Amino acid sequence: MEKWLKWAIEIQSLAQAGLAYTDNNYDIERYNRLREISAEMISEKTNISINKVQDLFCNETGYQTPKLDTRAAIFKNNKILLVHENNGTWSLPGGWCDVLESVKSNTEKEVKEETGLNVKATKIISIQDRNKHNTPIYAYGVCKVFVLCDIISGEFMKNIETTEIKYFSLDELPNNLAEEKTNSEQIKMCFNAFNDKNWQTQFD
Repeated sequence: MEKWLKWAIEIQSLAQAGLAYTDNNYDIERYNRLREISAEMISEKTNISINKVQDLFCNETGYQTPKLDTRAAIFKNNKILLVHENNGTWSLPGGWCDVLESVKSNTEKEVKEETGLNVKATKIISIQDRNKHNTPIYAYGVCKVFVLCDIISGEFMKNIETTEIKYFSLDELPNNLAEEKTNSEQIKMCFNAFNDKNWQTQFD
């Protein structure tokens, strides 16, 4: 990660913590300005609009912690299931962990929403720091949890997020993976976990 991005993230984190714990109007004004500066740094260096950066980066309250993303690894005939997203890319089914959901329940819920399948989450494959594995780098922290799942029932159902599902062997993965969500190394890791009955959970 480039130094300027680390500085911008740290400034934002300190400002958000300050806003969470101070009642002083002058300090609130200063911390809000620090948040603005961090957003301006991100916007200037990435060409992302300042409004979008603020929406993604400067809208949370309370002490700043990483977001949680769950991804399901579902196998059939030694092939892994990928979802075809509306933008034309392929990814493991999954998404942000919703309020009131656990890692297990969120993984199963996301699979149902994106594939129509009912699954049972059975094993944690890996917990990764997203910025160490995926591109582009995000200005906020994300913990990605890869979960091995067994199919119970169901079939693909039309939905607002995906257009189809398909199973792929490791040597026939599509070229247009959604790298910001799932890359080939992460899929290979899921294959290794599926084929290794003694797999030990990996974590950063």
